Amino acid sequence: MIRKVRPHIAQEEPLLFEISSPGKRGWQLPPLDVPAIDPAAAVGAGNVRDAIEGFPEVSEVEAIRHFTRLSTYNYAIDLGLYPLGSCTMKYNPRINEVVARVEGLAWAHPYQPDALSQGCLKVMAELETALAEITGMDAVTLQPAAGAHGELTGILLVRAWHESQGTPRRKILVPDSAHGTNPATAAIAGYVVENVRSDARGMVDVAELARVTDDGVAALMITNPNTLGVFEQEITRVAALLHEKGVQLYMDGANMNALVGVARPGDFGVDVMHLNLHKTFSTPHGGGGPGAGPVAVKSHLEPFLPAPRLKSCGAGLALDHDRPRSIGKVRAFAGNFGVMVRALAYILAHGGDGLRNATLDAILNANYIRRKLEAHYEPATAAPSMHECVFADDRQAARGVRTGDIAKRLIDYGFHPYTVSFPLIVHGALMIEPTETEPKRELDLFIDAMISIAREIEENPDVVRTAPHLTRTSRVDEVTAARKPIVRWRPDT
Repeated sequence: MIRKVRPHIAQEEPLLFEISSPGKRGWQLPPLDVPAIDPAAAVGAGNVRDAIEGFPEVSEVEAIRHFTRLSTYNYAIDLGLYPLGSCTMKYNPRINEVVARVEGLAWAHPYQPDALSQGCLKVMAELETALAEITGMDAVTLQPAAGAHGELTGILLVRAWHESQGTPRRKILVPDSAHGTNPATAAIAGYVVENVRSDARGMVDVAELARVTDDGVAALMITNPNTLGVFEQEITRVAALLHEKGVQLYMDGANMNALVGVARPGDFGVDVMHLNLHKTFSTPHGGGGPGAGPVAVKSHLEPFLPAPRLKSCGAGLALDHDRPRSIGKVRAFAGNFGVMVRALAYILAHGGDGLRNATLDAILNANYIRRKLEAHYEPATAAPSMHECVFADDRQAARGVRTGDIAKRLIDYGFHPYTVSFPLIVHGALMIEPTETEPKRELDLFIDAMISIAREIEENPDVVRTAPHLTRTSRVDEVTAARKPIVRWRPDT
């Protein structure tokens, strides 16, 4: 039985072009009581037009209802669970938005002199201090605009440090359980990328790592917990092995939601890492932005951080541009400041105990889902799960149903799909990350849906293979859609 989803309250919605009627307007203005200005005389006749050809003409109520109906088509974190694996859709507390809209913060101009920006600089300084404490690192830059941007910044810092030591290196090691951006980042930075395989537990194979680590390796880029949702239990041993050979340990911090308040990367040997503020510290996410990917480093990398850096100046703060060893700016101004405000609000509202509890709740929720579903779906690894659990579709594939089919059927049950076919080292992966904000009732509804789909596959697999059935648009031809996209509406003739 489908318990969550219900028939949609809004009818099919045509485009505004299709409901347009000549002469309709959504506004009316009184006659001018001042002399009219000739637009053509003011801006030039070539810059003025009487009408926009083909522009829809609708009434105010038609426009309001159109966009309101369209808004109800979207699934959102305010409606239900996003089980989206490594791209966490975490609930953003509304207080963060209130703080970010404080006039002095929301309207601060990036060209304001330091003397008139003390409040903003203090926000940045407090966030840097908090992130350094949370990660166990010595210094933080807030400039990078997103996680992948933070990765590139971190690897450029590694390169600058090696060059300062007179030992430029040309190779980056990347485990097969790392995020896909890691090898891309290393390649963009000009390094040769070499893969390091995982062992049977889903962790880095330390023996293999020792074999491939030589004096040509600049760094290992590791995701911890990795994309299987597994904590790298040999991480201190890995760090020691690398440091003995002059290799830096870079950690992808996208999965810090499983570590905050429990373990600090700096304490287990990480030299440089990035954080995704939207994944761990509840800032907005999606649509390509906004974003922020701060980079935290140990002290030996601090001189190379992007300029400018915050510094004390009398009783206040200033931006220090005199950084001769810096890799240079990586982002205009100071980065995405509004995201920083939201992240600091989240950290201060929770405090140390609250952040730790959020981590523990995220781990609890993921393991609750894993325990409830492992009788129906094949766990990808026997190792303990952290904040996300990963299954393989082996049992369902035996009946001709794959992870993508299950995800589409999940839409019929009223849920956004989980992350499909990732990580790549798991054939037919189902990655589920509930985050800490999901209540037990929502988790139980999701679990019921997944179990119902597993039973459907056993009894009538075609129902799942042809899903979704309750959406406005049925299953699309994804290959054709990718190869021959139609991105422009044309009226019927």
